[in-house]
Amino acid sequence: MQNEVMFAGFGGQGILLIGNILAHTAMEEGFEVAWVPSYGPEMRGGTAYCLVVISDRPIGSPIVRNPMHLIAMNRPSLEKFAPVIKPNGVVVINSSLIPVSSGRDDVDELLVPANDIAKDLGSVKVANIVALGAFVARSKIVDFERIRKCVQEQFASKEKLIPINMAALDAGKKAAMSK
Repeated sequence: MQNEVMFAGFGGQGILLIGNILAHTAMEEGFEVAWVPSYGPEMRGGTAYCLVVISDRPIGSPIVRNPMHLIAMNRPSLEKFAPVIKPNGVVVINSSLIPVSSGRDDVDELLVPANDIAKDLGSVKVANIVALGAFVARSKIVDFERIRKCVQEQFASKEKLIPINMAALDAGKKAAMSK
């Protein structure tokens, strides 16, 4: 079985980071993984997205036209990628910045106010981790405890950031489970 996850937003939102964390987690679970980052030349503020392909067999091509899932952190990303998501996929929408839905009734749409939750935790910078937690909890694409471990490893060199990122994952999970 193969799953593809598109993470999209603007530069500075940590899009590539959460894609990398998911890819690392899937590798830890023994899956074949491809991580394909893309960002505009502007870096901060420009479009940033990445595609993570997770499979139980070798991946023929990391380039996918119609991913199974989407995490959209800003409206232009939702408008660009939501139409190409496969039916029955999970679409996580950062409702703090996106006042509309995907307009699709054939996907599992999850509106998560990621920026608002992150602000309540103490830093808007963890909005990406909130969205990641919500996505993993809803899709069950990888084990939630395993992703917690991988987030801790990701921030091991910045130990003071581990508690807020753990809280962000848990808050994302809570948001996903309450909907």
